Amino acid sequence: MERQLRRLVVPTAVGPVVAHAGRRSASAVATVLLHGAAGSWTTWMPLLGAADRLGIPLDDVIAIDLPGWGESPGPAPSPAAAAEAVVAVARALGYPRWRVVGHSLGAVVALDVAAHSPAQTVAVGLVSPTGAAVRTVMRRPLSGWVRLPAFAGMVVAMATLRALGPVARPFLRALRRTGALRVLARPLFRHPDRLDPAISNALAEEIRPAAFLGAARAARTHDDGAWRRITAPVRAVRGRHDVFAGRHDARDARRRIPGYRETVLEDSGHFAHVEQAYETLRGLRDVWTAEPDRRATTRHGLQPT
Repeated sequence: MERQLRRLVVPTAVGPVVAHAGRRSASAVATVLLHGAAGSWTTWMPLLGAADRLGIPLDDVIAIDLPGWGESPGPAPSPAAAAEAVVAVARALGYPRWRVVGHSLGAVVALDVAAHSPAQTVAVGLVSPTGAAVRTVMRRPLSGWVRLPAFAGMVVAMATLRALGPVARPFLRALRRTGALRVLARPLFRHPDRLDPAISNALAEEIRPAAFLGAARAARTHDDGAWRRITAPVRAVRGRHDVFAGRHDARDARRRIPGYRETVLEDSGHFAHVEQAYETLRGLRDVWTAEPDRRATTRHGLQPT
């Protein structure tokens, strides 16, 4: 699967953005995939592999390392600025339209893409989206410990890692070697003992305390009201055991986002697309099949770097 995608570097207003794109078809609609915090474009490999095995055609893929994450240099911008960079990447690769799918923090960016460019967004898919409860934690930290203790604890852990400075990276690698990182990652997964070691290794490599804390701070002032401008259908998949989800997140999303529908997976945590890739694909079926109005478009591409 990875061999079907080529690495590209696209200049944007917030700096160069690394993307892996491929599986090109005659369509003018890109399938843009946006990872969450402590992740990179490789987060989507289990889902892409499952799509191939199910015969679901996920073509015209653009899997992006968001600014400040993966290979894209930082600092990490606000979700709204990241959304503008995502749009710039899709357009630079010759796509006038897109369906955009995001996990966790990437789900917020995906919604901002759809609000920023409603006419160009064909559909929005959200996997374990960061919801209103997380933003409440950042706005009212004391009550956050009661409402969403796992996320509040993650903020403290990231602040501690940032305070370690250059020692943080070797410390995380040591946790990985001893197996302690798998223990720390347990709350994020319904079945952590079934987790592929490659996934926990990737978590160790992709944790970026400064970027995480920057994204968390941006949640305090994020304009959720902008999502009312979205005109594309929005479909969400969330694990029943997602420790970053609040009780009223779905209700809040339905109130703010036109066309929002959510599927709950009974056997997933915060990484639904990793733990239940097939079920996630089915839950987002409307996203994969959505078609735009037919309009004449001009296509062009970039050379790989």
